[in-house]
Amino acid sequence: MLDATPARNLVEVRDLKMHFPVYSGILRRRTGAIKAVDGVSFDILEGETLGLVGESGCGKSTVGRALIRLYDPTAGSVVIDGEDIATLAPEALRRKRPMMQMVFQDPQASLNPRMTLSQIISEPLDEHTKWGADQKMARVHELMDAVGLNRRFANRFPHEFSGGQRQRIGIARALALNPKFIVCDEPIAALDVSIQAQVVNLLEDLQEKFGLTYLFISHDLSMVRHLADRVAVMYLGRIAELSPRDALYARPLHPYAEALLSAVNEPDPVRAAKRQRIILKGDVPSPANPPKGCSFSTRCPKVFDRCRIEPPLLAEVEPDRHVACHLYAINHDAAGPTGASEAKERNQQGVHP
Repeated sequence: MLDATPARNLVEVRDLKMHFPVYSGILRRRTGAIKAVDGVSFDILEGETLGLVGESGCGKSTVGRALIRLYDPTAGSVVIDGEDIATLAPEALRRKRPMMQMVFQDPQASLNPRMTLSQIISEPLDEHTKWGADQKMARVHELMDAVGLNRRFANRFPHEFSGGQRQRIGIARALALNPKFIVCDEPIAALDVSIQAQVVNLLEDLQEKFGLTYLFISHDLSMVRHLADRVAVMYLGRIAELSPRDALYARPLHPYAEALLSAVNEPDPVRAAKRQRIILKGDVPSPANPPKGCSFSTRCPKVFDRCRIEPPLLAEVEPDRHVACHLYAINHDAAGPTGASEAKERNQQGVHP
């Protein structure tokens, strides 16, 4: 019999904010803040892959680093496996580290050039276990086998490996302590196209083998479509849309998600000829001085007066589909679900109040 028990939330993020202070003047007084992440909320189910996409500078990597407390969040909660890591004391956080790890974007910069492969992979074991040398080396070999590296390479240095091999070393290091949750911060961005698919397939195989949960951060929407179960679209520090993968790619709801997905390459020439590319005008506003109201209002082709005054809240407008857009919230309070449906029809038809 199949187990009908629903999957539990391994990660629960509520109103996460990450603001970096700005200092200016001769006395270096604080004059403002860069709102890199400004009120982000989402859950990740155990064993799930949540894709996080958006333009460069929208706050994707900052979210990933704040999730595992490489940055101390300005506000909000990050509950991982029942504990709010945003409030943990240093020693408690250290004990929590083995179950949450990160694979970094640049495999060259994230590996110590003075350490051999075996030293790099065993470093987490040195910090968090009391194993002997033989036991550590056995674990290193086990991890090398898991990520497809030849055991004979154990005493080589990072510069002796290709980009794809260096990323495999980073993945092996992240797996050393048997984590439950891994943040993959654009792990394929620095790799050749021919190697990207190999690394993504490796991540899928490891997830199935070890029951891993991923936050997969990327600007490559094609790879996210291949790997993710659900996708969160970020813009200027906030989530614009959070939807199941297939639903998002078939029919994006938020105008920004619609524009972003219109830029994805379509291998079918017939579909590519029919698709309309949406070109957004203007530049992304500065996170140090975001616009009033909706952060996308300065570039949105469907903007209206309310967008420039009131920031929209992320709300469920269809089963499992969450959108932060006034087009789906107009008259909802007054008219109930019918009003939301009418707003959705106006959005699809390009009609605005």
